[in-house]
Amino acid sequence: MIIKSLTTSLLCCSILILSSLSHATTVLMHTGYGDIEVELFDQSTPIAVGNFLEYVQANQYNGTIVHRSISDFILQSGGFYTPTITNNQLTHSAIEKNTNVDNEPIYSNVRSTIAMAKLQDSPDSATSDWYINLVDNSYNLDKQNGGFTVFGQVTEAGMLIVDFIASIQTYNLGGAF
Repeated sequence: MIIKSLTTSLLCCSILILSSLSHATTVLMHTGYGDIEVELFDQSTPIAVGNFLEYVQANQYNGTIVHRSISDFILQSGGFYTPTITNNQLTHSAIEKNTNVDNEPIYSNVRSTIAMAKLQDSPDSATSDWYINLVDNSYNLDKQNGGFTVFGQVTEAGMLIVDFIASIQTYNLGGAF
């Protein structure tokens, strides 16, 4: 994967499960700019939610970065840890991926939803990467590649943080990742 951009700070220094009552799990993403609360769709997208929570419970999202930020489209994370510079070389590490999960395209990719990212032309290729829709992307993402599994929604207060992170200057690192 070629990384198009990188924000200047962490998105997820940690993700905590707030509650899992009534079959609806809420997670809290701690960022350097504030917390993002996400309500997961446990009942209707159990495969994607279970996959996401496996990474959360294993602390694999701790220290990850936003590695793709496209204005008026999406903010993507869940794939890479904060890079470091060693001997004037940018080094990085990727999240260790679990097995691919089946696609569950039930909900539309509208503003504030969180969905599983996957490989092009491979509907059942989602692993750790996820994205938040900054706008209504249903016209595009609901139709391509078998649709994308929306598995939760960011709360209104959380979207203020997401929008701020999306507004931060990004840097093209080319093939560094």
